Amino acid sequence: MKILLLILLACIAILIGYIFSKKYKTRSNFFLSLVMLCQKFDVEINFSRERLKNMFDSLEEKHKRNLYGIDKNFLSYLDKETSLDKESLFKNINFLKNDEKDVIFMFFKSLGRSDVDSQSKEIKNYQTRFESFSSTANNDNKKYGALSIKLGIIAGLFLIVLFI
Repeated sequence: MKILLLILLACIAILIGYIFSKKYKTRSNFFLSLVMLCQKFDVEINFSRERLKNMFDSLEEKHKRNLYGIDKNFLSYLDKETSLDKESLFKNINFLKNDEKDVIFMFFKSLGRSDVDSQSKEIKNYQTRFESFSSTANNDNKKYGALSIKLGIIAGLFLIVLFI
């Protein structure tokens, strides 16, 4: 019975490490998809002049999944189902910092509000911001992602040694 309890404690410690590691990977993937979204908007606005709703609908499934519902929340605003505020835009997203949320909110708030040239410049400006967020998140993922799993394993082994 004691061995099963020790194995359970070790598994819980490893699971906690994995959860922290997943948070860093999620942030990295999110910002990468946000940069790709900016690139797509810039190309679509300058050349095909597609509507925002059609641009969101034509996103790749991988990037839609990595945006964690922000695209759907913004589309519900475009369909006039909800208002555009931080709570509705970032519903069920808890891995972003407040300053990142502010920048992303201002990006979505500015979409479709100006002429093509101004909108293109604004999107490029936000894209550079998102690229810096992406590089920071990617560095954090490389640094702390693997470290979290390793610390979970070490903590699990430490608990086993401690209770034996």
